[in-house]
Amino acid sequence: MKLEPIPAALPIADSPRTLLNRELGVLAFNERVFAQAEHGDVPLLERLRFLCITSSNLDEFFEIRVAGLKEQLLQNPGFRDVDGLSVLETYTLVSERSHQLVARQYDLLNRTLLPQLEHHGVYLHLMTSWTPVISAWAQDYFNHEILPLLTPIGLDPAHPFPRVLNKSLNFAVELGGEDAFRRNSGVAIVQAPRALPRLIRLPASLSPHPYSFVMLTSILQAFVADLFPGMQVTSCHQFRVTRNSDLFVDDEEITNLRVALQGELPQRHFGDAVRLEISEDTSESVAQLLMKEFELEARDVYRVSGPVNLVRLMQLPDLVEIPELKFAPFAPGLPVPIRKAKLKNSDLFRVIAKNDVLLHHPYESFNPVLDFLHSAATDPRVVAIKQTIYRTGTDSALMDVLIAAAKSGKEVTVVVELMARFDEETNLNWAARLEQVGAHVVYGVVGHKTHCKMALVIRREIGKNGARRLKRYAHLGTGNYHPRTARSYTDFGLFTADEAICEDVHQVFQQLTGLGRARELNCLWQAPFTLHNRIKAAIRFEIAEARAGREAHIMAKMNSLLEAEVIALLYEASQAGVRIDLIVRGVCALRPGVAQLSENITVRSIIGRFLEHSRIFYFHAGGREVVLLSSADWMDRNFFRRIEIAFPIRDEKLKARVITEGLRVHLRDNVLAWIMDSTGRYVRRRAGSARYEGQKVLIKQLSN
Repeated sequence: MKLEPIPAALPIADSPRTLLNRELGVLAFNERVFAQAEHGDVPLLERLRFLCITSSNLDEFFEIRVAGLKEQLLQNPGFRDVDGLSVLETYTLVSERSHQLVARQYDLLNRTLLPQLEHHGVYLHLMTSWTPVISAWAQDYFNHEILPLLTPIGLDPAHPFPRVLNKSLNFAVELGGEDAFRRNSGVAIVQAPRALPRLIRLPASLSPHPYSFVMLTSILQAFVADLFPGMQVTSCHQFRVTRNSDLFVDDEEITNLRVALQGELPQRHFGDAVRLEISEDTSESVAQLLMKEFELEARDVYRVSGPVNLVRLMQLPDLVEIPELKFAPFAPGLPVPIRKAKLKNSDLFRVIAKNDVLLHHPYESFNPVLDFLHSAATDPRVVAIKQTIYRTGTDSALMDVLIAAAKSGKEVTVVVELMARFDEETNLNWAARLEQVGAHVVYGVVGHKTHCKMALVIRREIGKNGARRLKRYAHLGTGNYHPRTARSYTDFGLFTADEAICEDVHQVFQQLTGLGRARELNCLWQAPFTLHNRIKAAIRFEIAEARAGREAHIMAKMNSLLEAEVIALLYEASQAGVRIDLIVRGVCALRPGVAQLSENITVRSIIGRFLEHSRIFYFHAGGREVVLLSSADWMDRNFFRRIEIAFPIRDEKLKARVITEGLRVHLRDNVLAWIMDSTGRYVRRRAGSARYEGQKVLIKQLSN
């Protein structure tokens, strides 16, 4: 059977109602993350970390989603959908909600987190708290570490407003008097070089607090007058501009994706302005100047009481060694088969050949994945390695292993997704390094991001009859091959030598690197060919079972649920009596608990120490219990515009692990769970006398 991609019937622009629901859904997720910063049971430094994560998430929200809304506003300013909602009204509502969240962030920082940190000996020295000794040290630091790097720009006809990088720290300085050339423009711009640290620890002898810090903004504002000798500095205010950072590459026009992307990347830092953050006491004249320069309106301006970039405070928890203010450390464990084997060299292949091996990160170590590839690179019997790369980081031991394997003469094929948002430059660099050592590097399929996570190792072995044969080993995962995020994202990975699955993985690699029509796969459900239809067929089977009076149950865990046909089928399943339990971390367009529509559906979001990232699909299937792990959310883009796979867990013991560790643990959670009601509002599930926190349970069960 030959399979063709399901056509993606995408409108030119989403309706205002769709946009509003989606963007408010993203903001609601960020509000749930922010609630962790407000939560008194979370250790104090971790609360600060959650505050910074919220701020980082909002940066991306503005760079991509709000930027897209602004584009819609410019293209269709008067457009209204069927219920009368306009793009302008949508943008206004999103802006109002964003302003509210930002105000809550700074209120929490100033009224709660900083005072409590001071109580524990962690102090952020603002200029108002500087002693003469600190002031003298700051002056010296400014003179030797900051001043030589600064280039003040006075605004006049010969010095136009400088190009301001996306999310960079800048200062608008109001001046009085004339300079040596009798210029008196009144305003200058000072850009803080990105090489300068934003958070600086004071020498221990200067402060009574064990951990004392000062912000770069404080030092620069204190001594900015040194940049303008003979003139009067009447005010100095920090500001930051967030720009549209979505890259545009025309799929129909490009002939070389890599070259097209290299041409587009430098412009990311200078896209259209979307948001302006300024200190709350910035004069109206300066605010108006900046708004005019960046072509923004009042609703795009965020006046803040503190640093304009809260993400910079993310460094602070790592600089403070007070264990009781942080989550308790733990050592990731190892699956029983690997732990018992006491592996050496190629022993890992022997273990996988005997039985499938399941990894549950971060509770279990990511090291076996690195060991798998390292063994493949060094084992003389291994002849080829194939792998997909979506995100892996700028400093990756995994990529170093692939480079070493290619250098040693093995056939190394890497499918690098160049369009992985915000990792494009990193992936371009890795692609170049791999090509330099002779690896085969391809960039997937134009118009379809390669989002599946898979590695295939081909090894020449001696069979039972003494004949040589090629045997394949695969690793499939729900998360990226990124050792750092594997310590904080929850994901599953599967090692297998199952011939049917390995043949499917081989076929997917053939699609990505070569040409030809797709074949029907043995085990894997693949987007954009079969995943959508297989999901719908599995739901329909549960509907038929329920209507026949038999047990029917669906459980699914994912990041987002937005695809209309799947949602419609889930509603139909609920009406038929199918029990449906959904764990959706982010945006969910389905509404549970609506009378005569979704009374049998529950939706919850788990927000905790680790980012819930795994995708799990469970169908009762007449008692067979079909369980699949996947890289795909139930969204249009994952079904129709990405290369995705969902792979079955066929070993009964491992299947039971996934059901328990990936689903039921979180369905029992009464600490980290947020429950969605029939209006789409989330309410934190309150713990009773018996607290049950799923992530803590898994740490206890799986870690060393």
